[in-house]
Parts: sequence; C-alpha cells; structure tokens
Amino acid sequence: MKVLTVFGTRPEAIKMAPLVKLLSRTPGLEHRSCSTGQHRQMLDQVLDFFEITPDYDLDVMQPGQNLTDLTCRVLQGMREVLDNFRPDWVLVHGDTTTCMATSLAAFYAGVKVGHVEAGLRTGNLQSPFPEEANRLITDRLASAYFAPTQHNADNLLRENIDGTRIVLTGNTVIDALLWAKEKVTGFSERVPATVQEVFRNNRRVLLVTGHRRENFGDGFKQICEAVRTLAVRFPKLAIVYPVHLNPNVQQPVQQYLTDIPNVYLTAPLEYPDFVYAMKHSWVILTDSGGVQEEAPSLGKPVLVMRDTTERPEALEAGTVQLVGTDGQRIVDRIEELWESEDAYKQMATGTNPYGDGEASGRIISFLKYSG
Repeated sequence: MKVLTVFGTRPEAIKMAPLVKLLSRTPGLEHRSCSTGQHRQMLDQVLDFFEITPDYDLDVMQPGQNLTDLTCRVLQGMREVLDNFRPDWVLVHGDTTTCMATSLAAFYAGVKVGHVEAGLRTGNLQSPFPEEANRLITDRLASAYFAPTQHNADNLLRENIDGTRIVLTGNTVIDALLWAKEKVTGFSERVPATVQEVFRNNRRVLLVTGHRRENFGDGFKQICEAVRTLAVRFPKLAIVYPVHLNPNVQQPVQQYLTDIPNVYLTAPLEYPDFVYAMKHSWVILTDSGGVQEEAPSLGKPVLVMRDTTERPEALEAGTVQLVGTDGQRIVDRIEELWESEDAYKQMATGTNPYGDGEASGRIISFLKYSG
C-alpha cells in the first residue's frame, strides 16, 4: 500500500509528525511525505525538530499571498506529486487551505483521502474563516475519517457519514506533545535571554499567542488593549507574547504593547521552545486550536480569544474557557484566576479529553485493515 502524507503549516506539521514517523517504519507500507510550504520558516523549524525531510516540497508560499492564489498553487503542485507517486491513500490534516486543496486534487485524481482530525465543527462558516469551510469540504471528499473525540464522530454521523469509515483515534497532537515533552529539557539558545530569565524568576507567567484571521483589525486591537490593562493592573504578572509574523498581528502588538516593563515581546517560538514555555507558564491566553488540546495535558488553564470553538470537549472538561476578544472579559477572567486558588485549580486539574498518545497507531491500523 502506498500512502502520501501532506502538510503545509506549522500546526499541521506538529500534528502529522508522529504519524509520518510511524508510517515510515511500518512494514508493508510505502510512505512518502509532501510539504506544500504554505508556511515556510515556522514549518521548517518543526520538521527539523522531528527530523523529517519531506520527499516533495511544493514551496508555494509567496509574500502577500491570498487564499485564491494559494489554493491554485497547491492544486497544481499536488497534481504533479500525485501523478509521480500514485498513492492509494492521501492523508491530510485539519482545516487549512493545504488540507482542502490537497483533498480536492486527490479527489480529481481518484485517490482516497484520509482526513486526520475530522469532524470538528463550529456551525459558523465565518468563524473560524476559512477553516470551517475547509474542513467541511474535506469531509465531503474523504473516504476515511479519523475523529479525535466522540463528539467529532457524532458530528460526522449527523451529516450522514458512513459510521464504518469513522475511526475514533484521539488527537495526534497528544502523540507529538508526549514525545516532545520528554525530549525538551530547557529553552534553546534561540530564545532571548530576557525571556528565559522571565520563566526562571517569575512564578506567574501569562503566555499569549494570537493569529486567527477573524480577529484581524478591531479584534487584535481589543486583545492588545486587554494585555496592556493586565500588565498595568498586575505588575507582578509577567506576560510573554511570541508575536506571529503576519503584519495584521505585528502592527497592533507593536503599537500597543511596546515599552511595557512586564510585557515581553519575542519572535514566534519554535515548537520545542513553545512546549517548554507552556509547561512552565501559569495561564495561556490564545486563539489557537492546538493549544486548547495541548495545554490540558500540561495542567495549564487556557482562555480562548474566540467566540466559538470546534473543541467543546475542553469546555465541558473545564480546562478551557471562551473569552472572545472582549477586553473586559479577558481582564475579568485573568483577575479571577489571579485571586482565586480554587478557580485556578478547577481549570488546571481537569481531565484532558483529547487522547492517550496512541492516535497515530490507530490510524495506521485502519489503513492496513482497509487494504
């Protein structure tokens, strides 16, 4: 059996890495991997950490790329890869443009698609945009659905997906996290000394990340104003913010958060450094999907700067709370966690619903059984 794995962004690479590594050493399978290069620098850092060299690299990233151009470049590039390798299965991940466009290219080529992290839904095509549409399109084209949770599987069943093609796997991000957590024992030399010192010397570090397209503009302005308010109200709180490279994020962050003594802005952290930062943070404020899944395994409360989430399991478990981009909600919730030890413990000790680190093995077992 010939299996092609495809990824293009840092989150995809993290979540596909344990599957790529396990496929490469599974007898009876011929495996090759393809990077679209939808993200470049941040993607390559992850691949270096996991010691993965893609067999194909489309290198589609261009400055100022829009979704239409990106989709066209992935479609055209994948046509050549599929013609060259002729796989039986193409495995894609999640909800990126790489995922959606690769699934469409495979469908056109008559190749079966396996969707890793299938069945996530918000029910709102505009939030997250374009991810909700990407995952819906992918799930219309897929032949196998690797659902992280029962909730995700139920979403697919409600959409009349054949239950025999749905596999409850857990999330591969936990496979990656458990592997990385053992390997990473400290920050690399690439992390600024000032940031390393913050984590050594402060008991409470608020780790902030943000990149969602739907928060561009007024949303990020409110986020930055909330972080500024927190820094002033809690001078003993150290705030570390690895700032995404997108200009729509960089501009408001630089405008509102420079020259504040207890706010530490830095370039995006490479995956192992970010794992170490999560492990040693107090609370995480983010709009990331992956962090909602990872942080509960590390016992860290997560406040999500979105109005909806396709990961309701963490909400039900109490490890995650939605605060949107409303500055007052963000400040009020951080203040509650600062003041109330019970409120903090309730979030920090919740059970992680996203798996046991064996998701990759379950995916491969299905592929081998399916023929």
